[in-house]
Amino acid sequence: FLSTRNCPCKMSQLPPKSPLASPVSEGMNSTVESLDNLSMDSFWLEVENIKQSAEAEQEECSLADVKTQEEGEAEAEWLQDAGLSDLLGDRASGNDNVLLSTLTKTQAAAVQRRLDTYSRSRRRKNKHPVRDVRDIFGVVSSEETAAEKEESSPDPLWHKLRTSNAQRKTQDYSCTVRNPGKEEMFNMDVAYSEQAAVLLKGSFLSESRRLKDGNALTKFKIPKGRLGVTRIGDLSAQDMKKIPTLALIELTALCDVLGFELKRNKAAKLKTTEKRLFGVPLNTLLENDQKLLPNTKVPLLLQALLSCLEKRGLETEGILRVSGSQTRIKSLEQKLERDFYTGLFSWDEVHQNDVSGLLKRFIRELPAPLLTAEYLPAFAAVQNIPDLKQRLQALNLLILILPEPNRNTLKALLEFLSKVVARENNNKMNLWNVSTVMAPNLFMHKGLPNKIPEGKEKQLAEGAADVVRMMIHYQDLLWTVSSFLVAQVRKLNESNSKKYQFCDKRIKNLLRKIHADKDKVEKNQAEPSKIVKVHASLLLKESLEVHLNNATRVADVLRQFQKNLCQNGWNIVNTVNLLKCNNSMECTNLLLYEVGGNIGEHCLDPDTYLLDLYHINPHAEWIIKQNPSYPRMF
Repeated sequence: FLSTRNCPCKMSQLPPKSPLASPVSEGMNSTVESLDNLSMDSFWLEVENIKQSAEAEQEECSLADVKTQEEGEAEAEWLQDAGLSDLLGDRASGNDNVLLSTLTKTQAAAVQRRLDTYSRSRRRKNKHPVRDVRDIFGVVSSEETAAEKEESSPDPLWHKLRTSNAQRKTQDYSCTVRNPGKEEMFNMDVAYSEQAAVLLKGSFLSESRRLKDGNALTKFKIPKGRLGVTRIGDLSAQDMKKIPTLALIELTALCDVLGFELKRNKAAKLKTTEKRLFGVPLNTLLENDQKLLPNTKVPLLLQALLSCLEKRGLETEGILRVSGSQTRIKSLEQKLERDFYTGLFSWDEVHQNDVSGLLKRFIRELPAPLLTAEYLPAFAAVQNIPDLKQRLQALNLLILILPEPNRNTLKALLEFLSKVVARENNNKMNLWNVSTVMAPNLFMHKGLPNKIPEGKEKQLAEGAADVVRMMIHYQDLLWTVSSFLVAQVRKLNESNSKKYQFCDKRIKNLLRKIHADKDKVEKNQAEPSKIVKVHASLLLKESLEVHLNNATRVADVLRQFQKNLCQNGWNIVNTVNLLKCNNSMECTNLLLYEVGGNIGEHCLDPDTYLLDLYHINPHAEWIIKQNPSYPRMF
């Protein structure tokens, strides 16, 4: 997407900035929300700067050799990436993947379609027999839709969502269309694909949502349920490894419901480099950096570039947009390669526009796109989803699918870009300006082939800039792990611990069992109170006995812990770990973790109601730890 037209990387075929560029279609206007009223000059200026940089160095690019996949190949890759490789070919065994036991109706339908296509392709090639899709899902036809499944399987959650939306769908729709400044709820309790299926039944996905003011962005709020909100980083690494496969299945199901094809590229294989900083894979950079600073999650060079810009560049007019000297930037790159790890490089005399040029160059020179070669087309295709909320749902899932190094690096970049936008009055860089400048650096990559339809350049450019704009503006929402995904992780952990086997049961019977289990939990929640112990072994020798009722939240327990610590003179194991303020410990210095049971480790939202959590995971331990991001006093 938006890569160079010809090799070497000349980019000369991309259209110049011009008011005569091909107009955006009506459908695309609705998607990018009147972007035709916003200037794209910064985008084309950035493209020209990238072109000049490439020509000056006479770079040669090695385009990935993308072969047309035969029927079934894409489905086989998808099943592999979705954690369902044991359903493929000769590897199929009698013990089904426990992941299947966690799927919603729309997710199961997405898996079913791809398994059916893969099975047909295998039969046509006269290969070894493969498992019939009916053996897995127990359905008559792969054409059975989620709507049909709803009729055959009672689903209280589905019914509740459908009833709720039926009661307020006119209001919900007009909220986005006519009141862009009004706050909307962003439901993360129910799978996005299930929500889309319900809305589709209401027949109000057929109209496009368009905002009159291109600069007005709808405000979304995640309603906190009884279990609070989970952010990326709140889950253990073990549980986070399960999230990408679940997110891929859910994204595919969402696209199926919306009628969009989820296209993925094969990873491009490019030549290795002798450099140590620029043009080095993120994983390699982090491995080298972690030898110096363990637990480094964002490349040290990127941290240094962002830190330098934050200290002296946020007030600079036109920062990011105004190009530095290509000669100086190239010279700085060579000096950084030589002196960065020795600590001899000085940022004091470096011009801020040159630093911003180095930042963009670092992103462009990554051997694979920051958004990954596999999913760059999917990020670009988000612009084609008419509904803003569903675009954000797709982006949220794509963020969760990204490898951890890419996701952490992207977050660091977006946080910096937000700081640039916050200083708009001084640097004259508003959200749209920043988005148009950064879009070419994120979506143009020399290692990917170009398949831009003639006359679509302006449309795709605006769409790419709008995707960047959404990632900057809604990054807090996008870096949230949906409650339904956390629930699926819990189910996976429970199934693995019980060695649960799918055993060719019908999907609807499985869903009945899931909801029967849910009903049992709801009955258990009628229990009015419970006494539990909260541990703080790294801080105290004693544990805290807590009386839980329906109103007890995490924040209440932390306050009780603080009060007992100060009043009862508990034996403190390590006073260095406690931040003192007016002879009391600040509650914000502490976090409560849920450990074990059906979760690895989960940092709890302060607004989590603990009795509800206890009923969902009664075998977990609760442990108070110091907030790792909070400053310590030594």
